[in-house]
Amino acid sequence: MYLQFLGATDTVTGSKYVLDTGSHRVMVDCGLFQGYKTLRLRNWDPLPVDPATLDAVVLTHAHIDHSGYLPLLVRHGFRGKVYCTMGTAQLCCILLPDSAHLAEEDAGYANRKGYSRHHPALPLYTEADAARALRRLQPIAYCKRFPVVPGVEAEFSRAGHIIGSAIVTLHAQGKRIVFSGDLGRQHDIVMRPPEAISQADILLVESTYGDRSHPPGDPIEVLGEIVSETVGRGGSLIVPAFAVGRTQSLLYCLHRLREEKRIPDVPVYLNSPMAIEATAIFSLHPEELHIDRTECAAACRLATPVQSMEQSIWLNRDRSPKIILAGSGMATGGRVVHHLATYGPDARNTILLSGFQAAGTRGAALAAGRNEIRVHGKDVVVRASVRQVENLSAHADAAELMTWLGGFVHPPRQTFIVHGEPQASDALRQRIERALHWDVTMPEYRQSYHLG
Repeated sequence: MYLQFLGATDTVTGSKYVLDTGSHRVMVDCGLFQGYKTLRLRNWDPLPVDPATLDAVVLTHAHIDHSGYLPLLVRHGFRGKVYCTMGTAQLCCILLPDSAHLAEEDAGYANRKGYSRHHPALPLYTEADAARALRRLQPIAYCKRFPVVPGVEAEFSRAGHIIGSAIVTLHAQGKRIVFSGDLGRQHDIVMRPPEAISQADILLVESTYGDRSHPPGDPIEVLGEIVSETVGRGGSLIVPAFAVGRTQSLLYCLHRLREEKRIPDVPVYLNSPMAIEATAIFSLHPEELHIDRTECAAACRLATPVQSMEQSIWLNRDRSPKIILAGSGMATGGRVVHHLATYGPDARNTILLSGFQAAGTRGAALAAGRNEIRVHGKDVVVRASVRQVENLSAHADAAELMTWLGGFVHPPRQTFIVHGEPQASDALRQRIERALHWDVTMPEYRQSYHLG
């Protein structure tokens, strides 16, 4: 039995793992690469494994770096089922079409403006491709062991990262193979903590924050200070926000601040059709949250939804103080890019980064202090203040990862560290080896490992 790593090695994106039992192949996660161009170009390369030879896919959660390759997989011949939780299925129904729409929109814009090297520029996949992929989804409840293919069963445990996120346990040839997916915080502002797992023969654990700890302090207080400072100088707050998870946490924080009258009463806009739909789904799963239904409903109603492109353009023309939450979270595309081009050159404004920024993204460039970013083929000078609220992250930090790993009764026979930049992954490797004395491997891209 072999496990092949087709993504999330030396990077936090492109999660794809293929379990080959000798008679069947199961892919766990099916994500897109994001960030550096060299990584994004991998999305266009043929998979080392023929999609037609895959018998099933199991998803840990709906984020595009874990699910966004599904439309291509189906286009290239995959005909099996895609198993996931109900929350993941609901979110994929908005994330995948939106990903396809953005790809088509960006290709069309590049063709109209003539800044692409390709003539014509083509989208990675289309909304029709996404629709075909969605028909493959098979929702399964948490804590229910179910057959995936002959000889392989799976079970979902709550990961606490976003709605529907799961730790996946595969049972195959007498072994338990555990995929952590993205693990949530022990004390998240809205989500319940990840469930403990006590046994695994093979473990894949994420390492996004494997080399650092989240800063102490109350993120609501930090956010309140940033809003007040920005509005006080007549500016607007532009927040590149992940549509799923981060947006809902920010809305809850802003709701609390407004209820407690700790910020000026300026308009809040949610400029992302996908985030608007994701917020509606968020409110359908109170069993995954530790805030009550009333607070959740109030937070979800806080922002004025912006659906049309005309409304989005109007937000750029209206220079009165406001708060705009828009996708994408790393400023790689979507409507927030247009807002950055408009509001970035004005020193009165603030760009707020509220989560992890993968290397090679505009968000990472802003976080590093770059005063110029590339937007649609043009350089945009950034004079706006760039601030970060790092303790809103939905990822467990190094200490929280070790807390979760401490739940195992016996050491796994093999532990693979995935889904992290090299420095973060290696830091977690060293920590596990020194504190737990486990056998740890940092897998290489496309490499297969025998599960002895």
